[in-house]
Amino acid sequence: MGLGKNEDQGVTGAAKFVTSTLGNTVGAVTNTLGGVVGAAGRGVGETVTAVTGGVGEPVGKGLTSLTDGVEDGAGRLARGTKDAGEWK
Repeated sequence: MGLGKNEDQGVTGAAKFVTSTLGNTVGAVTNTLGGVVGAAGRGVGETVTAVTGGVGEPVGKGLTSLTDGVEDGAGRLARGTKDAGEWK
């Protein structure tokens, strides 16, 4: 079998289609959940800081930092999952 389009036919093509679809779906869901956690954490962190002033500021900033890290990690995981699904 030659190189090029023929590589994506038959069993290999079907496997790539399935893994690409699953990878993109799982990646998108992971990315969305990470974004939700990040946004919620920033909102709660800002609220804690606003309500408590300087006393609660370290807690608010810590929460924001923690959830930003979760969001970043989820984004990296999502990208890796999509890449794996595309056989990269």
